Amino acid sequence: MPLNAEKLLAAQLPAVEHAYGPKDCILYALGVGLGYDPTSEDELAFVYEKNLKVLPTFPVVLGLDYSWMLRPEFGLTWSHIVHGEETIVLHAPIPSHGTVIGQERVVDVIDKGEGKGALLYHDRTVVDKATGTLLATLKQTTFCRADGGFSDNSGSVRRDTPAPHPIPDRAPDLVCDLPTRPEMALLYRLSGDSNPLHAEPTFAREAGFPRPILHGLATMGVVGHALLKTVGDYDPARLSTMAVRFSAPVFPGETIRTEIWRDGSVVAFRARVKERDVIAINNGRAEIKE
Repeated sequence: MPLNAEKLLAAQLPAVEHAYGPKDCILYALGVGLGYDPTSEDELAFVYEKNLKVLPTFPVVLGLDYSWMLRPEFGLTWSHIVHGEETIVLHAPIPSHGTVIGQERVVDVIDKGEGKGALLYHDRTVVDKATGTLLATLKQTTFCRADGGFSDNSGSVRRDTPAPHPIPDRAPDLVCDLPTRPEMALLYRLSGDSNPLHAEPTFAREAGFPRPILHGLATMGVVGHALLKTVGDYDPARLSTMAVRFSAPVFPGETIRTEIWRDGSVVAFRARVKERDVIAINNGRAEIKE
């Protein structure tokens, strides 16, 4: 069954009520590599309940439910779906416990053409149930690699898509290398993304990868840690916006090198796999509060 853009755009996706606590915050932080250095007091603050800090990228797993992508009426080929882009805008500090309401909606579908895939744009708001406070807005682009050619408008361009954030043509101001652990994808998936692409070797091979890959959002979390470490003084309140484009997969166990350029409160960044010299995240943009 081909992708059905009309049904996707008209869908009233159910709100997701999500109760969480300190263990969830800690599990997420462990899943993106915090705690690797057992002597780091800065990392310990995110993985130990005493005076617990919450990573600013934690909302990517709050109010999250990808099961709607499996609904047969939408015609998405689940095994060939990968993350393309992600933006997180933080509106308020993220508590270490509470209940949130996640509301997802599909805002655009682009047909890149037969054999070229399709782009699915969807947004999610995360609201504190008790207070009604908007905590975060997340904007995601999903690349549906096997679903192009479903319409008469192949190759169309989303008119309001912003241009990629430019990477300066000079050496980075800062570089931060952070390791990933071989079991990182298995740990990260416990925070809510159970796609077998990140766990089952057979499923990964059928999707065109030699072995399970790290979640794109886990890679984003590692890079978010690098930004906190290098330009944020490990203060989660200082990171207000972070946007990334995923350009290549990371295999668990590889080292992620984040290259950073500062321009006042705006930071440009990209991340490469150190062992293979492959750019995994490109055209990154973050806003850092003073």
